[in-house]
Amino acid sequence: MSQMASNRPPLTGEQWEDLQEERSNFKLFMDALSQYGSTQTRENTFQPHHTLHRPVAPNQITLSALMAAGAHLGHSKSLMNPNFTPYAYGIRAGITVIDMDHTLPLLRRAAKVVRGVAANGGSIVFVGTTTELATVVRKSAERVVENAYHIGSKWLPGTLTNRLAMFGAKTVQNVQITPDLVIFLNPLANLHAIRECAQNHIPTIGIIDSNVDPRVVMYPIPANDESIKTAELISGVLSVAGREGVEIHLEEEAKRKERSKYIAKMAGTQGPRREPERASTR
Repeated sequence: MSQMASNRPPLTGEQWEDLQEERSNFKLFMDALSQYGSTQTRENTFQPHHTLHRPVAPNQITLSALMAAGAHLGHSKSLMNPNFTPYAYGIRAGITVIDMDHTLPLLRRAAKVVRGVAANGGSIVFVGTTTELATVVRKSAERVVENAYHIGSKWLPGTLTNRLAMFGAKTVQNVQITPDLVIFLNPLANLHAIRECAQNHIPTIGIIDSNVDPRVVMYPIPANDESIKTAELISGVLSVAGREGVEIHLEEEAKRKERSKYIAKMAGTQGPRREPERASTR
């Protein structure tokens, strides 16, 4: 190929002008028609892995995304918990259909809670005690970056109610064991953990399916708890909210430090305060 190119005679001046004109016309043609083409690319089009690796912000989550993840599919009609009735849209083919018009605002409310806890410097724990959910909770905790932890295998009984025996007196005194918020992706399998959180007055968020009582957690999110895509989507949205809260916390800390430096600088420039001289009575 290179030998053929070397044997090709060089272009003349007229041929160069024709080539430049051809390229210019092609560019004008593409610029004129590009506005009528599709703007979808791999970056701005939904991909199956985006729910795990590139979750959206709470204000960008949509009903269509929840439906695509299968969040609206509940359990059999015979298994529906009576207290779940307000969140049920209806029954189709014997399966309870969850009302996404309730799920979306409740998800955004939970995201506000996560953001507020992270903005105040609180600690958050993501709990998903199955093999499939272990990666989800790990990714979510890593996304929050600061004061976020995850449990992907098993919640040991007594983790919160028997802290001294589990961690030792020295660890309990030096390390904060009790989290400020716990998020459960499969709450039905972790009722003992939810009970421990309730005894320690720790707020909880959970994905509640049609066979679960929504009152078991403080902030329920009615959705399909057996769908990995749903867990990835909801956990990703909550983790993004937590990251936003951490950024707010860091900004407030930076402002507080700048304010302290300014006050110390002003106090240093003014020097020690002198008491006013009293007039002589003589």
